[in-house]
Amino acid sequence: MAKTAIVLGATGLVGRALVERLVNSDNFAHVVTLTRRPAPHQSPKVDNHVVNFDQLEGHQSLLSGDCLFSCLGTTKKQAGSIAAQRRVDLDYQLAAAQLAAKNAVPHYLLVSSSGANAESLSAYLKMKGELEQQVLQLPFKRISILQPSLLLGARDHARAGEQFAALLLPTLCKLPGLRKYRPITGDQVASKLLALSLTPGPARQTFALDQIFAGLPE
Repeated sequence: MAKTAIVLGATGLVGRALVERLVNSDNFAHVVTLTRRPAPHQSPKVDNHVVNFDQLEGHQSLLSGDCLFSCLGTTKKQAGSIAAQRRVDLDYQLAAAQLAAKNAVPHYLLVSSSGANAESLSAYLKMKGELEQQVLQLPFKRISILQPSLLLGARDHARAGEQFAALLLPTLCKLPGLRKYRPITGDQVASKLLALSLTPGPARQTFALDQIFAGLPE
C-alpha cells in the first residue's frame, strides 16, 4: 500500500531533494509539506501547507501519515540570534514530533548533525543533541536519526563559511584519519532517508556519517 509522508523543511537543501525523491517513488502516494513560506510543487502528490510554527498545535491533523521526515533548520545569521535559531532547530521540530506521536505516526526520521551532543559547548551542537534526546523519548514505533557532516548543494541563501569549507574539505578529507569528516550532498542524505523509510529496521537507530554513506554512490 502506498504511503503518506510528512516533510518539515521542504524548502531546505535536504528537504527539497527528499520531496523530489518521494514524488518519484511509487511507494509514496501523498507528500504533505509544512513550510513557513509557500513551496509549490508541480506534482499532484504534493500538498503544501504554509503554517505558523509558533501555533503548530492548530495544524495537528496535518501531521498524520506513515513517516515524518524532520529536515527543518536554519543558521544563527538567518534567524538573527541563537535563541531564534534554537526555536527553529529545536522547538519547532520537537513540537511537530510530539504532535505526530499523538497521531500515531509510526516512523520518525530526523536530520540532525555530526557531533550533536546535549552537553556540547557549541550552542548549535547542544540544541541538536537536546532535540535527539527528547525525540528519543517519544512513543514512535521507529526512530531513525541521521548525523551528516557539512551538507553540499545549491541553497537559497549563500553561506560564505560553508562555501569555503565545501571547496577545501573534499580534498583535505582524503588525508588519513580525516575521511570521517568528509562532506555529503543534500541529495545523498535524502536518498538515505527514503531508503530507511522503505526498509525495516530497529526501533531506535542513529546513523553517523559513514553509516549514511553506506550503500550510497559517492
